Amino acid sequence: MTYTVFDPRVCTLGEGPLWHPTRNQLFWFDILGKKLLTQDETGPAEWCFDEHVSAAGWIDDNSLLMASQTGLWWFDIGSGERSHVIDLEADQPLTRSNDGRADPWGGFWIGTMGLETQPYAGSIYRYYKGELRKIVDKVTVSNSITFSPDRSVAYYTDTWSSQILQVPLAAQDGWPAGPPEIFVDLTQEKLNPDGSVVDSAGCLWNAQWGAGRVAKYGPDGTFLKAYELPASQVTCPAFGGPDLNTVFVTSAADGLDGAMDGKTFQFDADVSGQAEHRVIL
Repeated sequence: MTYTVFDPRVCTLGEGPLWHPTRNQLFWFDILGKKLLTQDETGPAEWCFDEHVSAAGWIDDNSLLMASQTGLWWFDIGSGERSHVIDLEADQPLTRSNDGRADPWGGFWIGTMGLETQPYAGSIYRYYKGELRKIVDKVTVSNSITFSPDRSVAYYTDTWSSQILQVPLAAQDGWPAGPPEIFVDLTQEKLNPDGSVVDSAGCLWNAQWGAGRVAKYGPDGTFLKAYELPASQVTCPAFGGPDLNTVFVTSAADGLDGAMDGKTFQFDADVSGQAEHRVIL
């Protein structure tokens, strides 16, 4: 595997890469830097906020649903303006949003965590048809929110647990339809699962914090391959590019000073990803 640096800007905590399928454009966040970043044929751009921002889904060609420390927001890409959609733990000043992704039904899953990584301070929610419902509680570091191409399961993790879980979904509306089960257990390897994405063949690609790699697992959880990267704190992969076979990977420079830490990378895959699902408001 040969990687290249997609964007050299250093993120303190790069996260939430999103390939917008109608704009053919990558968006991602620096959570601790309170920024949304992008790059297109005109060059790099970024927007700064007065609170932490962490994840997004696409609504249409010109707007995103963006998660922040206090809520979900409609964000206009052209003007940079945002409008409040719904509160997200706005009454809890010690938490912020973290990993999130749109689901195949047009809902949006978003996790929270403590600002100081307080144990079990976070939760995972789903926003769907105007309702924000808590679906997982007592989470320390919410991550790995992604969905199988057959719409049968959702994946998520509490990074501190070193286990990626899968939960069955109801076919009609996408709400969890049973208890979660362990999909991948990384406790023996002492690996920290961060963000994940699932490709078109149903394989899960997981960024592993502190290990400098993205690991690929089959639909049954079998380890298939590791893709090594030059930043140890990789945070989340995303499929993009014209054929959805480019893997973009964000990373974090927080606490590190290496030449590659915090940059955003890309490499070619031998399989295409899923197009990101559209959020329906």
